[in-house]
Order: sequence, then structure tokens, then C-alpha cells
Amino acid sequence: MQKKLTKGRLLDEKGNLIEPGYAHSLVREYDRSHIKAGRFRIKEWDYYLVHNDKFGVALTVADNSYMGLMSISFLDFEHGTERTVSPMTVLPMGKTALPSNSGEGITSYKNKQCYFSFHVENGKRVLRAAMKNFQDGQPIRMKIILSEEPRDSMVIAIPFHKPGYFYYNHKIVGMRAKGVVEYLGKRYEFDPDDSYGLLDWGRGVWTYHNTWYWSALQGTVDGKNFGLNLGYGFGDTSAATENMVFYDGIAHKLDQVKFHIPGEGAGKEQYLKPWKFTSNDNRLSLKFTPILDRNAYTSVGIILSDQHQVFGHFDGHVILDDGTKILVKHMLGFAEKVRNKW
Repeated sequence: MQKKLTKGRLLDEKGNLIEPGYAHSLVREYDRSHIKAGRFRIKEWDYYLVHNDKFGVALTVADNSYMGLMSISFLDFEHGTERTVSPMTVLPMGKTALPSNSGEGITSYKNKQCYFSFHVENGKRVLRAAMKNFQDGQPIRMKIILSEEPRDSMVIAIPFHKPGYFYYNHKIVGMRAKGVVEYLGKRYEFDPDDSYGLLDWGRGVWTYHNTWYWSALQGTVDGKNFGLNLGYGFGDTSAATENMVFYDGIAHKLDQVKFHIPGEGAGKEQYLKPWKFTSNDNRLSLKFTPILDRNAYTSVGIILSDQHQVFGHFDGHVILDDGTKILVKHMLGFAEKVRNKW
């Protein structure tokens, strides 16, 4: 049973979710000081993905308590290549001071090698990022402005099966992007007519071992903004899933969605072969043709991260709440499977 969130405080006096559910905006108030679980389990991040059909960038600023992560990816969809550099910090323990609200404030980090600033104000998001030695001794720099935020977005507040553990997540899909990326001596420009940006804003207390699935696409269908956000695999989603369709700024809620990854049943995923996506309410059927796997594997002591964020093209259909069938034709997006011990 999918349950809509009401307004109010996110956590009670014991640090548990007052109300699990979903919403179309950030209606619950997050305050890190209200968390009662072990401070090493707190995870906070801001992730932006900006792209058109030819190239894109992904930016992350994360404070995961015992480690921080500052990451830049450059994605070349025409040539099927990517470059990711992700310096880590030790024991930030909240000192990164990420905002408690996704709709305002500044996310920032700076050291001798890199600089990040995500400034949210007056309906616009100004993203600045730079890294000195990004590739072959050369830097990457960018300034991007995201605007025209859709009316509706995706919010979930879900518990884990452990007191005091929860995930509060806001995903905004389909903002228009304008800006410039300077990389390997070239200027790459985002034009609002064909470039889009999404935000993944996450705050919570996570259990140690998790595997999640997430997929999103953003673009235009029949002259109207269109987007998808799909995901599952972590926490208790009995009150809410994050599966939504966005059409002309309006959200349409889906129930359960399944990612069919070739070879997964045998434990030998073939990420660059075509995937399928289905839903239990028969409102979504998609084929996903990969062109690029942004993968990373890290295993250091008790920390393990096995990530595959696969970019490619979606074809198929989705059905809106009123029964309207939307055809999806060769739209760029991504789908990922991530396993963490963190």
C-alpha cells in the first residue's frame, strides 16, 4: 500500500521515522541532530547528473561519517567512454555541513586539488566544480545552471528493519541545463533546449550491507518534459517505492518495478547486453540498450563498493495515472546496480 507523506518533522524523539511514505516535494523536515543511531552510520550526499545526448557530467559531494567522497565524472556517449576521479576524505563526521533542505543552501568542499559548490537559490541551482589533475595532468572545470524545476519530484521516507535507521531521499528529474565544461582543451556546452539535469539528495542512517537498483531518464516526448525514476533493493518499501513517471511536470506513481539484468540469475551480470524493465501493475515495459558502463570496484578492509552505472537508450512505453500511454523511443538514461558494505 503506497502512502503519501504529510507535513512535519521527519524523526521522533527516539530517532525513528514518524511517518514512512512518499511525496512530490520535501514535506518532512530533516535535522541531523535528531538522529539517535550510531554516528558512524549516517550517510549524506548531493549527486547531480547533467547531460544531453552527446556528453554529460556527474558530480558528488558525500559525507558518510567515517569517509567522505568528492567525485567528478565526464561521460562521452558518442564514443562510449568515461573518466571518473573520486578523492576521499577521512572522518568528516558531518563537518562537510551538507544542507538539511534540498531547496536552499550551499553544498561546498575545497582543498588543493578540487573545488565543489552547489548553490541553490531562487529556483536555480548553480553548480561549480573543478579538479586540477583530472586526466593526463590536465584539469576539468565547469559551471552549470539548472532551472525550470518541474512542479513534481520524487520523495521517499522509508525505514530499515532496525530502530533508528532510515532513508530520506529527494530526486528531481528533468531540470533544464545551461553551462560549459572545459576538459582536455575543449569546451563542451549544455544548451537548455536539449540538456537536462537531475538531483539525487540523500540523507539517512544506513545498515552496513546493501544492494540498490536505480534508473532514471529525462528528455522530451511530444514537446513535453518527460522523465522516469525507478528503484528498489534497500530498506522497507511497503509504505512507498520511488517509482514515478513525470510528464509535463506532473508525477504519476507506479508500484513495484523489476530490473531484468542479463546473467544476474547466475551471478554473472552482463551489464552491456540489453536489459528489460517491467512493473507489477503492467504500466511499464521498457528495453534498455547499454552504450557505456561507468563501473568502479573498491575493497579496503571492511569497506566494499561494487558499482555499475550503465548509460544507454530506452524504448518501450509507460502508462500514466489516467490511462494515457506514452511511447518511449531511443531516450538516453541510465540504470545501475550498486552493492556496498559501508
